[in-house]
Amino acid sequence: MDFTTGFFYLFAAVLLFAAFRVVTSRNAVHAVLYLMLSFSQAAALWLLLKAEFLGITLVLVYLGAVMVLFLFVVMMLDINIETLRRGFWHHFPLAAILGLVVAGELIAVLWAGFPTIATNVPAVAPDVSNTGELGKLLYSAYLYPIQVAGFILLVAMIAAIALTLRQRKDSKAINPGDQVHVRARARLVVVPMAATKPAPVAVPQNAEEGKA
Repeated sequence: MDFTTGFFYLFAAVLLFAAFRVVTSRNAVHAVLYLMLSFSQAAALWLLLKAEFLGITLVLVYLGAVMVLFLFVVMMLDINIETLRRGFWHHFPLAAILGLVVAGELIAVLWAGFPTIATNVPAVAPDVSNTGELGKLLYSAYLYPIQVAGFILLVAMIAAIALTLRQRKDSKAINPGDQVHVRARARLVVVPMAATKPAPVAVPQNAEEGKA
């Protein structure tokens, strides 16, 4: 066994363990951290397969941006774990059916697709950049699919922002226009009040006789 094969089994084992802990962890923050670990191991596997662009993209996009955003969102949501546990067995039959369907599709793709993959791959010159060739291919032969995918992502982003921007009763947001157009009389009201003097303190008679 060479070093590449050893690292492959190491990264694959850690990836399977992290993916298993993502779905079995009771703490949502721990699940997100395990998901970040699984993405890092997947990026290492891409690097072993000499797909540098995919590995670096997985690290920069998912670990550097998406997963950090997920982590902050999960920490700020204050998810009620007890409520989620109550509905687990209620939705378990549907989830099990969907899981079996997805597993069957993956098995069908692996059995039908892998034997047809060409094993005799032509050698590539060492001065050829995988990232450069991928960029040329994406923006030449696949230009329209890239534009359609970008438009779909833009619509999804606008829809997510529109769904979250709702008027809440417990919100403390203030309209800056109302602050600017407010009148000076509404900011400060002078109320006239009569001057008050403290009442004189009564001195006991015994104390006056003792002084005398």
